[in-house]
Amino acid sequence: MTAIDDLFNVGTSTWLDDLSRERITSGNLDEIKAQKSIVGVTTNPAIFAKAMSAGDAYSEQLAELRAASSLADAAVYAMSVKDVQDACDLFMDTYEATGGKDGRVSIEVDPRYAADEEKTVAQAAELWKLVGRENVMIKIPATDESMPAITASLAEGISVNVTLIFSVDRYREVIAAYKEGIRQAAANGKDVSKIHSVASFFVSRMDTEVDNRLEQIGSEEALALRGKAGIANARLAYQLFETEFADMSDLPAGANKQRPLWASTGVKNPDYPADMYVVELAGPDTVNTMPEATIDAAIAGDNVRGDTLTGAAAVSEETFAKLVEVGIDLEDVYAVLEREGVEKFVDAWQELLDSMEANLK
Repeated sequence: MTAIDDLFNVGTSTWLDDLSRERITSGNLDEIKAQKSIVGVTTNPAIFAKAMSAGDAYSEQLAELRAASSLADAAVYAMSVKDVQDACDLFMDTYEATGGKDGRVSIEVDPRYAADEEKTVAQAAELWKLVGRENVMIKIPATDESMPAITASLAEGISVNVTLIFSVDRYREVIAAYKEGIRQAAANGKDVSKIHSVASFFVSRMDTEVDNRLEQIGSEEALALRGKAGIANARLAYQLFETEFADMSDLPAGANKQRPLWASTGVKNPDYPADMYVVELAGPDTVNTMPEATIDAAIAGDNVRGDTLTGAAAVSEETFAKLVEVGIDLEDVYAVLEREGVEKFVDAWQELLDSMEANLK
């Protein structure tokens, strides 16, 4: 038993926030699944950009794609889909044992489509079909333009990981999009019990942005609030989750809760405990997707102390009130984080496409 098992007993599933061909073929992914109790995997454009630019694990498939005169974006997705398929197969036993809640592997739509509903819907359907595994989740960003795409994808029976959520207000919109998607799925004759969704709330990036602003303010009151915004924000999101899913009567019979997923849980500030976003965000019906270093830190620290989410909203509201008092414009923080979140994924994706194009010549 490790801290990851303790988390699972509290109700938090641990998913690895990383994937590469090398992890799969070397047996590393299977090993950490067994030894570190991870029950799922998430990916993003930056993860695949890093994986495909290192070593020679993709050389054989790259040669085949080059011979077939594949375009860069098609090649990138061919490689990504293969990795996701293999990871899905590896976690199929977990998927079956947990009734579809865990054993999930996420793959993201092209981040350049974040402002294009039609292209997002089309690619979500394409990726769902290409991967061809029940336990895949398609990641769609929670931008204004993508919100209808979330509903439309769910309505077609696609399990969706809604990503890049930074504010509770945005999360409320995500929940509404999920519920409408499930209702439409039922109307379309889909088995809603097989449709699962998570809402990925980014944590450490919130602290990075707010801490920078607090340091610019520089007062004693402001500096005392560093490292508190991310956890408070997530706990307020969890309160909304509890409220919205306490009564499932507004959803078709058999529908699942859309679980909150804590993303970006590796600390950016080395002064903070490496397992801070693990220990402080443990609770029922949640997922925490962690880089392996954070998983290792949680195991080494062994600091999990039970449910730290339920009943924590009041203190979090006080924290937010203090942030506003010292001059933090939270609405601007959310807007900046969402814009930069999309831009970072687009930049990573474009870098990968440029590299792939060169390798295909």
